[in-house]
Amino acid sequence: MSAPLVAGFIPLVDAAPLVIAREIGFAEEEGLALELRPAASWATLRDMVSLGQVEAAHMLAPVPVAMALGLGGGGARLDVLQVLSVNGNAIGVSTALADIMREAGHPFDFADPVAAGQALLAAKPEGLRIGVPFPFSGHAELLYHWLGALGAAVPQALSVHTVPPPLMAQALAAGEVEAFCVGAPWGTLAVESGAGELLLPGTAIRRFSPEKVLAARHDWAEAEPELAGRLMRAIWRANRWLGQGQNLTTASEILARKPYLDTPAELIERALSGKLIVTQKGEMRTVPRYVTFFEGAATFPWRSTGALIADRIAARTGLDRPAARAEGARVFRSDLYRQHLARTTADMPGASERIEGALTEDTPVASPSGRLTLPADSFFDGFIFDPSGEE
Repeated sequence: MSAPLVAGFIPLVDAAPLVIAREIGFAEEEGLALELRPAASWATLRDMVSLGQVEAAHMLAPVPVAMALGLGGGGARLDVLQVLSVNGNAIGVSTALADIMREAGHPFDFADPVAAGQALLAAKPEGLRIGVPFPFSGHAELLYHWLGALGAAVPQALSVHTVPPPLMAQALAAGEVEAFCVGAPWGTLAVESGAGELLLPGTAIRRFSPEKVLAARHDWAEAEPELAGRLMRAIWRANRWLGQGQNLTTASEILARKPYLDTPAELIERALSGKLIVTQKGEMRTVPRYVTFFEGAATFPWRSTGALIADRIAARTGLDRPAARAEGARVFRSDLYRQHLARTTADMPGASERIEGALTEDTPVASPSGRLTLPADSFFDGFIFDPSGEE
């Protein structure tokens, strides 16, 4: 008899590993009766996990880190068991702001983060109202890094509004925000609905940025190692399936169903394939690795990723940075990943920390198989982060 397990999610393309684990049968193969429960917002989903209403959830990577630092609400400690997706975000602007930027000469080439950022800041020198799905999110981290590197005082120079992803196009159309950073397919929907245009993919700011994670309460993961391991293996197999290009059409059709995204499969497949319509005229751009589920140890929860997120949050909020780095690293459970995926063919990196942002090209690294290549993960401005704290 299958063991019941409930996991929460937000209707986004990068919830795909949970959905596929259930719908293709990977959870069943692990002896799990996996139930997926949608949430209306990230705050709601965070609380669902914290209060034990679900055992695990599709989660923004910074949320468990912020909680460990005493920020962002919630109570119980959450651990990151594995990464669900890398990249997948897009930055967009309202049609009115796009017109101002275009008149000033910005070409909307969807590629140059320096020119795009400078044009955006020049178009709204009095301050920008920008929507993100949650204050502690990969979206916010990308924006702060990008605009901060171009000289903006962040977060003070921005008026950041929290908008649930499915409502981002609506908020843009209503004038509640003038720009946004959001996950697929909701940026595309803003273009389709006539509310805005896409300015940059998140990959233009950082080429390989962990985005969503599988989060669970620390006490549950420790008390129920058998269930946690079954769930992690099922999701890892779903990630591997999603990493095979021939499965993307099927994945899009499954995600399009009403219990999940309830959105045309065509829009979802565009995101999965990295072929995005960026303007009202139907101009398309192809973005390599726009969203990634499996390539290059994408699912591995690097302790250094948690430390980086914590360091950036601490720098903005005045917390002790070395202490924050230690807390951030602690919640990224590379130890549980190694333990529970040992019986799979997962290719484990030889180390659990790395210098984040250091790879400017795809690079072979030490692993048991000797065949692991990590994708380039550099930031557009050359920023690197050493988790040891050495400058």
